[in-house]
Amino acid sequence: MLIEFNVTNFRSFWETQTLQMTAGSSVEMSEQNSFASPIQNLPRLLRSSVIYGPNAAGKSNLIKALYFMKRFTLSSAQGQEGEPIPIKPFMFNQDGLSQPSEFEVIFVAEGVRYQYGFAANTERVTREWLLAYPQGRVQRWFERVYNLDTEQDDWYFGSKFSGKKKIWQEATRANTLFLSAAIQLNSEQLKPVFYWFQHLVVIRHQDILDPGFSMLQCQTDSGRKSILEFMNKADLSIDDIRCESREFSASELPNDLPQDMKNQIAKDMQGKKSIRVAFGHNIAGTEQSTWLPIEEESDGTRKLFAYAGPWLDGLSEGRVFLVDELDTSLHPYMIRFLLKLLHNNETNKNNAQLIFTTHDTSVLDQKIMRRDQIWFIEKDKNNASSLYPLSDFKPRQHEALGKGYLQGRYGALPYIGEVGF
Repeated sequence: MLIEFNVTNFRSFWETQTLQMTAGSSVEMSEQNSFASPIQNLPRLLRSSVIYGPNAAGKSNLIKALYFMKRFTLSSAQGQEGEPIPIKPFMFNQDGLSQPSEFEVIFVAEGVRYQYGFAANTERVTREWLLAYPQGRVQRWFERVYNLDTEQDDWYFGSKFSGKKKIWQEATRANTLFLSAAIQLNSEQLKPVFYWFQHLVVIRHQDILDPGFSMLQCQTDSGRKSILEFMNKADLSIDDIRCESREFSASELPNDLPQDMKNQIAKDMQGKKSIRVAFGHNIAGTEQSTWLPIEEESDGTRKLFAYAGPWLDGLSEGRVFLVDELDTSLHPYMIRFLLKLLHNNETNKNNAQLIFTTHDTSVLDQKIMRRDQIWFIEKDKNNASSLYPLSDFKPRQHEALGKGYLQGRYGALPYIGEVGF
């Protein structure tokens, strides 16, 4: 469960920007769109948040920031000494390159609240910290700070943090996170923190959502029925789904694919199986179905099928999803459908959460989203992105949010000058 995310000096972000998933005091749609935190005295948490803003304002960069934090946490221990950290600081301030980029998440894993973060530049991790709150009381488990005078890390380990700390410390290179190194060397105590990042799902705009997971789900009878039910709830009128696993054949590749690419794919796939998916559609006036391969279905149907497996898995496992431009190839009603599954105590029993960006203003509806679920992002005169919630404007309970946004009431709109012909 995500409570808060902070990012500083990364891509279009200069000053610290904060996204919070804590619910406000309003009771509107409280039971559907929020849930009680498992941590005593912590506010209710939101099941979703949406972010609006013009192109190039920084929406995608917010998704990329948490994606970078996830990837670096999971993989930094696998790198080599001296390998540069693929970090991109803010470029429109003279201090951007000289200052580290900083990331921090506050979350709940296995019933405990954690606060984990690090700061880094392209050469090294300059700071890393982890606080835990078992029984609601703070425990500082570890912290490292790079000392410019000694050119060494200064380390602190709390009394409640157990394990082979000296060995893990020595295994932590300058360009490696201590958390990653300790996990690789079998730290049991840090596993809930590491696993939280493993279970975090980030779908960036440039990512092509692979339908492979949904295909694998369809190979079992229960999985196929679940995905069929999912797609029919979205009113796609599919009678059945057929999945066939067979030896890969180069003849299945498109004719217009370059021959050298065909040869490479055929070499890589030799001896492997491919899965073919087709959807059955009822022939009007009969009890028969006609079968269409997935390649002949609409972009929207293919994308919804690709989402089906991960979405159902995410709801079942209580995952945190971040999706950039959720509306791409999806009708506004499809987005509402996905949100209804999320904002439902029966279909989202394990409190999965979604953070997504979109240009679809139909979601700016107080019958769908609470006011504290809506965020905006825009750039200032120094090209720095600023993230702020709708609640800053104190909109009325029944205010037409979509209309107000398009009229510029909340900012975060593109500036389009006069066009002459």
